[in-house]
Amino acid sequence: MTKTPASPPRPPGIETQETISAEIAEIRGAYGKAVADGAPRRAHPDRDYPPYRSSRLRHPRHALVVPRDPEAAELTGPVFGVTDVTALDHDLTRRHTGEPLGERILVTGRVLDRAGRPVRDQLVEIWQANASGRYAHQRDQHPAPLDPNFTGVGRCLTDDDGRYSFVTIKPGPYPWRNHDNAWRPAHIHFSLFGTAFAQRLVTQMYFPGDPLFDLDPILQSVTDDSARRRLVADYDHDLSTPEWSLGYRWDIVLDGPAATWMEEGR
Repeated sequence: MTKTPASPPRPPGIETQETISAEIAEIRGAYGKAVADGAPRRAHPDRDYPPYRSSRLRHPRHALVVPRDPEAAELTGPVFGVTDVTALDHDLTRRHTGEPLGERILVTGRVLDRAGRPVRDQLVEIWQANASGRYAHQRDQHPAPLDPNFTGVGRCLTDDDGRYSFVTIKPGPYPWRNHDNAWRPAHIHFSLFGTAFAQRLVTQMYFPGDPLFDLDPILQSVTDDSARRRLVADYDHDLSTPEWSLGYRWDIVLDGPAATWMEEGR
């Protein structure tokens, strides 16, 4: 009979998931009570969200600085023009000589303003881990295999309806060191550039039904339930291609009461 390997001992001072989950529940409860007492809903979390431990050290503590020279802040134009984005940049499965490993998916949706109008010719970039939950980056030392046929980056421009589309591989969850046995749910990072670097917004898209949702302090930092649900894509069977890929739909709203949470740019 094969024995299950024992879990390694927890290093001293490393907090447990139980501790983090209790903090998440306390903050969520306090927010729910405040809303019930008449406080406005908040789609965006506090920068200093205690269960997300590293936010204590790197969240902004001072007012934003207005640059004296706007040109120095790259306000003159986007980094890429239409001619710089090629027809294959949106397909992350065709960037190498072989087929990547994992579950092929199509992710599509629309970029909209607060009035529901399409945002046209918007540069959308994504980056993600591979199917094993590892990034093709030298700082990622997670002991999961790299895929020589998957780099995990892509880009496209939205069309006249504000629509973007990517063919990629569903990323795997991966460990991180916020606390003991911490795992991030599967997600894809999205970046939208506006008309210049200074307008860049960054967010994350998640997949429905992930059991790690309630345990993840980054996702749970979006304390409002409805705002947090807007970060989760919908599986759309009509987008799935027989014997080829599954389809997911996820719209990005840039502003207003239905805005998508942005981790950068706010």
